[in-house]
Amino acid sequence: MRELLKHWSPAVETPDALRQAGALPYSIVDGRMAFLLITSRRSGKWIFPKGAIEPGYTAWDSAATEAAEEAGVVGTIAQDVIGSYRASTGGEGATLVNVDLYPLLVTEQLDTWREKGQRLRHWATLTEAKRLLADRSLARLAVKFHTLYSGK
Repeated sequence: MRELLKHWSPAVETPDALRQAGALPYSIVDGRMAFLLITSRRSGKWIFPKGAIEPGYTAWDSAATEAAEEAGVVGTIAQDVIGSYRASTGGEGATLVNVDLYPLLVTEQLDTWREKGQRLRHWATLTEAKRLLADRSLARLAVKFHTLYSGK
């Protein structure tokens, strides 16, 4: 039962206003996948870039924009979501939102970007990413993508 509950997540319909888009930035180096993690501004915990879906933008384009602003990376964003997770926004009295995560193959890492002084960024293998990511749901999505990509 404990194992079942560990992976259980209630299916809740979330209004569009409470949906966000995130990027799962990755690169392949010497045949191995690496993920780019960033720290959240509020807590300093390791996460993937995410934010509001901007009016007039697709969710995946918003995710790519967040990756550029928060992590200083650009690349090729997938249009298919790898999965979703729940996150809170704001400080006290936070609101829960669903975040759809889109894989982003990083082709360029910028030296300067919008939130450079506000966050740290770190490339990690899957093993290290699973250990560092604050939210177990993010770790599960990284594992899912790694498995789909590598076919293992």
